[in-house]
Amino acid sequence: MKYQICISGAASGDTVQQSHELAYALGKAVAEHGETLTTGATVGLPHFAAKGFKSVKNPKGVSVGFSPASSIREHISVYRLPTVEFDYINFTGMAYVGRDVHLVRSSDAVITVGGRMGSLHELSTALESKKVCGILTGSGGLADYAKTLFENIWAPNMDNVIFESDPEKLVKKVIRKLNEHYKDFHPRANDAHVSKERAGLG
Repeated sequence: MKYQICISGAASGDTVQQSHELAYALGKAVAEHGETLTTGATVGLPHFAAKGFKSVKNPKGVSVGFSPASSIREHISVYRLPTVEFDYINFTGMAYVGRDVHLVRSSDAVITVGGRMGSLHELSTALESKKVCGILTGSGGLADYAKTLFENIWAPNMDNVIFESDPEKLVKKVIRKLNEHYKDFHPRANDAHVSKERAGLG
């Protein structure tokens, strides 16, 4: 089994220009750790994350896009979204709002890079769904306002929120948290937990 790690971020706007390299690095790190990448099958920062994932040769995981469209024709002709960077596209037919929920609920963790209102929707859905949440600080937009938001508005699941400014470190911390979360039944997570205890780190 692979963890399904969602990279959530702005499809357009200032943070795409500011943080596209960070999104690329996140996607690459997900691939290098052998996990599966999930995104909204869209342009902007999620697209750069998918490109980063595909930059790794022979990754153990796959790149899965969750499209707002109901078919490949609608995905390309109506929404004008990319296809090349995905091993599989789930055509949700739920438009953007429904797609966001399906994407988040189908993922084990959600990492926010940059981000606008759509990313806020995905983050709030992830919190309410008790997903592990990573926030890449220094990437602008929602990611840099999240701490202020949480200081002023109560949110559930805050014990599973990780703030980190380094993409590689953030992915590692998210995977570590997932291993802790699933250690009761996930064979690989349990093996990692046992190895940690044997090394005197538990």
